[in-house]
Amino acid sequence: MNVNEIYDFAKEIFPINRSITGSGVRETLGIIQRELPDLIIHTIPTGKKCFDWYIPKEWNVIDAYILAPDGEKICDFKNNNLHLMGYSVPIELTLDLEELDKHLHSLPDQPDAIPYITSYYKDEWGFCITDSQRKKLKDGAYSVVIDSSLKDGELNYGELLIKGDTTEEIFFSTYICHPSMGNNEVSGPSVVTSLSKYIQKVSNRRYSYRIIFIPETIGSIAYLSINLMDMQKKIAAGFNVTCVGDDNNYSFMPSKHGATLSDKVALHVLKNRDPVFKKFSFLERGSDERQYCSPGIDLPVCSVMRTKYLEYDEYHTSLDDLNFISPSGLNGAYEVYCSIIDILENNYNYTNMILCEPQLGRRGMYPSTNTKNSNSSVAVMMNFLTYCDGNLDLLDIAELIKQPAWDLFELAKRLEDEKLIKRQVSHKVAKA
Repeated sequence: MNVNEIYDFAKEIFPINRSITGSGVRETLGIIQRELPDLIIHTIPTGKKCFDWYIPKEWNVIDAYILAPDGEKICDFKNNNLHLMGYSVPIELTLDLEELDKHLHSLPDQPDAIPYITSYYKDEWGFCITDSQRKKLKDGAYSVVIDSSLKDGELNYGELLIKGDTTEEIFFSTYICHPSMGNNEVSGPSVVTSLSKYIQKVSNRRYSYRIIFIPETIGSIAYLSINLMDMQKKIAAGFNVTCVGDDNNYSFMPSKHGATLSDKVALHVLKNRDPVFKKFSFLERGSDERQYCSPGIDLPVCSVMRTKYLEYDEYHTSLDDLNFISPSGLNGAYEVYCSIIDILENNYNYTNMILCEPQLGRRGMYPSTNTKNSNSSVAVMMNFLTYCDGNLDLLDIAELIKQPAWDLFELAKRLEDEKLIKRQVSHKVAKA
C-alpha cells in the first residue's frame, strides 16, 4: 500500500459537511462505496423508534454566514463548516451585537480555534467563532443568514459483510457524522476503508467480518436495534475505530469488563508494538463503546486509538485538521489493526500429539550446531510445545512465553505439518 493512500483518502473526505443525517453523510458513504463496491448503504426513515430513541429529521445546509455592520462576511460556512452550529434551524434576521452574542460560541482558552458545537435534538441556531475574532466585534446591526432545512428524511449508514469459512464474526465500527475534523472524524473511516481492503485479500479467512460506517450514537443505537440478536450470536471480537490519525502514542479503551478476546488481542499487539501506550478505564469511555457494551447488549467491543478523544487540546475544534493527522500516524494505526486481524485469524488452540519431548533432529527442526541464537529459537519452540495442551490458544501461549504472537505463526504451521500438534477449531464467542 502506498504510504500516502490513507492520508489522501482522509484529505478527500475532510471538506464534506457531515452530521448525523443529510447529504454529507451520503456523499461520504458514496466515496467509501467507490473504494468498497460491496458496501451496502442502508436508510432508516425519520421518526423510526430505535430502543429509547427516534431517528431525527434530516438536516442539510446550503449556506450560512453573518454580515457585520461594516458589510464584512464573518462565520462563513463555506470557508469552514465548523462555523455553523450543527443542526441549526433556518433563519434570516437582523439583530444587535448583544442579541447575536447569545448565539455565538468560542473558546477563551483557545482564542484561535473554532469550536465544534451541535444541537441535534433541540431547535436552535448558532455560530462558532474564534474568541480572538469575537472580541473584535463592534456594536451595530448584524445580518444573520442560515439557509438550512430540517425535514422528514432518513438516516444513512454503510455495511460491508465479508464472508469467511465460519459464521463467527469480527466486528469493526467507525463513524461518519462530524464535519471537517481530522483525528476525531476522518481518521476512523479512512483507516477502516483500507482495513476492509486488507481483509478482502486475506486468503482462507477463518472469520467473517461485519464492518459498519455509521453516525455516532444514534447510528450505533439504530444498527443494534435492527441487528442485535444476530450480533450477539456471531460476534467473537469487535473494535470501535476512532481517533487513529496522529503521531502520538497509542491509547486503549477496554470493553466493559476488559476480559474479552478483543481486549486480549489488542493489548498483546500494543504491548509488543508500543509498550508505552496508555490504557484507559471504561469509566472514561466516550464513543460508541457506550452502546456496544451497555447492559443487555454486552458485545465484546474495545478500541485501539492514537490520542484518545478528550485527551488532546485540538479535540472538537478547527485545530484538529489535516496537519494534526499524518500518513505515518494513520498507517501506524492501520498496521496495528492488521496485526490484530492476523492474530485472530491464526489464533487456534493446539494439542500436543507426542508424549514427552519430540525427537526434533530427525525432522530437521533441531540445529546441528549449537549457538546462542539457535538455543534461543529452540527454547521458543520447546516452550510453545509445552503449552500446547488444548486448553490455551496461540495468544495465551505467546503471552506465557513472552513472544509476539506473529512470531509463532510459522512455527505453529511447521509443527502442525510435522503432526506434532493438532489444531482445535472451536472458539466460544466472548462477551463484554
